Amino acid sequence: MSTQLFVIPATADLKGNAEMHNSLVPASYHRVTAAGSAIRLQNGETHETIIRILVSCVNNGLKRDQEVTKWLPVMRDDAPDEFKPFLENIISWQQQAVQRLTSAKQLLGQMGYESQ
Repeated sequence: MSTQLFVIPATADLKGNAEMHNSLVPASYHRVTAAGSAIRLQNGETHETIIRILVSCVNNGLKRDQEVTKWLPVMRDDAPDEFKPFLENIISWQQQAVQRLTSAKQLLGQMGYESQ
C-alpha cells in the first residue's frame, strides 16, 4: 500500500516514506521466511535449522518493524488531508503484522526456543 504513495503525484515525496521502506522491505522478507519456516515445520519437516531460521526471522522482523512503525506517523502527519485515512489504514495493517510476529515470538518462547 505504501508503495502506491511513491507514484501518486501528491505523495511522491512524502516525508518518511523512503526511510520507512528501507526497513519495510527486509521486515517483509523476514515475515515471509518465518511463515514459510512455520509451514515447513507444520508439514513434518524437523531439521533444527528450520527452527533457528524461524526464531531469527521473527526477531529480525520485529526489529525492522520498529523502524517501520516509527516512520508511519511521520508520513501520516506529512500527507495531504485526503491521504490521512489511507495512512491510518497502513498503520493498522502494520500493527496487525507486528502483533502476529509478537504472538509467534511468545509461542516460540513457550516452546522453549530462545528469542532476543
